[in-house]
Amino acid sequence: MPTLLKQRILNRESGFLFYGLTPPKATTDESRVREIAAKQMSRVGSLDVDALILYDLQDESSRNSNPRPFPFSETLKPDVYSRNYLSDLQLPKIIYKSVGKYTPDEFASWVRSADNDLSVFVGSPSKTQTDSLTLLNAYRIKNEQNAQMVLGGVTIPERHHLKGDEHLRLFSKIDSGCRFFVSQCVYSVNHTLDFLSDYYYTAQEQNRPMVPVIFTLTPCGSVKSLEFLDWLGIDVPHWLHNDLMHSTDILRRSVDVCRSTASEIYAFCTEKGIPVGFNIESVAIRKEEIEASVELVGNVRAIMSR
Repeated sequence: MPTLLKQRILNRESGFLFYGLTPPKATTDESRVREIAAKQMSRVGSLDVDALILYDLQDESSRNSNPRPFPFSETLKPDVYSRNYLSDLQLPKIIYKSVGKYTPDEFASWVRSADNDLSVFVGSPSKTQTDSLTLLNAYRIKNEQNAQMVLGGVTIPERHHLKGDEHLRLFSKIDSGCRFFVSQCVYSVNHTLDFLSDYYYTAQEQNRPMVPVIFTLTPCGSVKSLEFLDWLGIDVPHWLHNDLMHSTDILRRSVDVCRSTASEIYAFCTEKGIPVGFNIESVAIRKEEIEASVELVGNVRAIMSR
């Protein structure tokens, strides 16, 4: 029996609100992992969200040769973290899976035995990186081995600004089985609306259904975090970059921008009937940034409830 969330996704509904977390580092002591998990379950359990997203981090250095502002560290596998530490959280979990880490046989085994029924597959961070399993083959394996799993894909609005074909990538992934998409963090409203416009009008011209697109919003609490957004290729408009760099309260300014971004995107999508939602990302460890993410959940829920 499909869960309510799965059914809403398959029905191409709108108004989704997710909360995104990164599992603890793989080297974290067992007792500390349980302590972190308990705090996360308490926090997420008090939020009015539809699902928890758990990320599967990969080293993105192959797409950027500049020094990474924050050192990369392997984390616990999101499905393992969910199963072993977050089972008491009665909320659907969307598990990210970096497919390039696995051989086809390993991946097929995981898909067959996966105890989660919502997953987002992530491909290689760059074309220069050679993986044993491509994203296209991962889609094929999933469709053959586990038809019940509802599959999500990643979308990057900045890529549309550069190449103008991100909407076509979505339709190609829909043909491969994707039933919803989660974006990389967005700070550029114009690039996002350009992408959504092409998504909408292509769907109209080709008489194709649009699946939900979930846009990720991430509070930025420091200059170093802003540098990391730049390093990841997230487009922060020059005027906004200046505002954040010179703000006396960069975290407050970024939350205000995220709230405004959500409002503009939601209004655009509602007018055109594009199924949409938001994912509030909380990947920082500072208390102030965690609290800001919680505040933003309430802000965005209010926007979608008007």
